[in-house]
Amino acid sequence: MGLFDKLTGTKHPNDGVAPRSAAEVHAALLGVNRPDAPYVIRDGAAEDADLVAEWRMAEPAWQAIFVESQLTRAVRIRMRLVPEDHEVRALEEGWEVTRVGNPPQLKISGAYSRGPDRTVSRHYSVRRGDNGGLEATETFRFDSSELRDPLQNAVLKSGWIWRSVVFGKL
Repeated sequence: MGLFDKLTGTKHPNDGVAPRSAAEVHAALLGVNRPDAPYVIRDGAAEDADLVAEWRMAEPAWQAIFVESQLTRAVRIRMRLVPEDHEVRALEEGWEVTRVGNPPQLKISGAYSRGPDRTVSRHYSVRRGDNGGLEATETFRFDSSELRDPLQNAVLKSGWIWRSVVFGKL
């Protein structure tokens, strides 16, 4: 792996892993979906991609959790499968979000970024412990790698390259 690959977040499969077909990689990426995960992987034709992975911020069941967490960033990963190169080109996009209305809802603001980024947000509750000292307990954790890492793992286990796109087209 070269310096540019490291800077862009491009990852290569382990040596000896035979590349699978594009259909198998597509299925592996869709297989990352779980009903209890705060993200969804779906068809990306409307966004000029093969697949799109994004946080479920617009879904009513999840919106309250994202609002309550005071999350300030939305993340979406658009993916295109390139069978002739055995790679998945991934464009990670991020937007700043704000809370509006009563009850509050998340809305996208104007700040946009492109390329791999790591956003981590943690919330703690502090209380007195049995020994009288203060104890902090993590009550919420948001980490953008929870969206990216399972996708990368599915691609790499399929013998394909995860190529992050920073410049140019997907």
